[in-house]
Amino acid sequence: MAVEAGFRGPAARPPLTTRYPWLYPLRVWQRQMLRKLRWRIGPERFALTRQPESLPSKVYRHQSKLRRAVSADPRDAAWQDNKVRNHSLAIPRLDGILIRPGETFSFWRLVGPPVARRGFVEGMELSRGRARGGIGGGLCQIGNLLHWLALHSPLEVTQRANHSFDPFPDQGRIIPYGTGAALFYNYVDLWLFNPTDRTFQIRLWLTETLLNGEIRCDGRLPHRYRIVERNAGFEQAGDRWERFNEIWRETIAKGEGGTTISTDFLYANRVRVMYQPRSEEPG
Repeated sequence: MAVEAGFRGPAARPPLTTRYPWLYPLRVWQRQMLRKLRWRIGPERFALTRQPESLPSKVYRHQSKLRRAVSADPRDAAWQDNKVRNHSLAIPRLDGILIRPGETFSFWRLVGPPVARRGFVEGMELSRGRARGGIGGGLCQIGNLLHWLALHSPLEVTQRANHSFDPFPDQGRIIPYGTGAALFYNYVDLWLFNPTDRTFQIRLWLTETLLNGEIRCDGRLPHRYRIVERNAGFEQAGDRWERFNEIWRETIAKGEGGTTISTDFLYANRVRVMYQPRSEEPG
């Protein structure tokens, strides 16, 4: 989970909750209530139907390692194990969900509050420039995977928050930085809208070492997608470092030749780096 809403840069005026920290819980409560109201009376039709059988056509599949030694904090090993437990509680509420035409998938609408009374435990979350423990921590890994899957499908990402700082150096990164999805119950959410006449399905499962995910469809699609990174690097700004890149998506026709139909800009990322970049890193 990621609590911090966004890195605003040196010239931005700090939010009121920074100057008056006692306001922060009230602001969180207010935003949570507004989001619950949106779920009930908003214009969206949320995806709520779960089907155990997989739809026939695989759109895209991806997996990520469950455990990574990323923090020097002595609690990191326990956080990694607890993250897996949190995954095991969230995944049954997400796996098999159908996203029918005109429906919106909401991560938190399906998972619900990640609290101790529901069995969630302390995992690592990113907040205000550092890693710390928090109940339900680690669920961002599922959000990251779902967002990456969605980028390789016709689903539209209608709500998504980027992580607001880069806490650790890359370790075997195989997908571009800045394609994750921060989560904080319930208003920092991931929403995926289905604008097509097809039905899509989320499949998620755990193995001993991996978090696995697929997006499936009720029929074959005419296109595939490729995500590319451009203009990536690190830049020193005063006494700190910043990381930047651009994320683009290519739409490619299936079949012989694989013609690129369009190349579309998705995101521009610039975040504060909480470590010293290595000289061999880009930039």
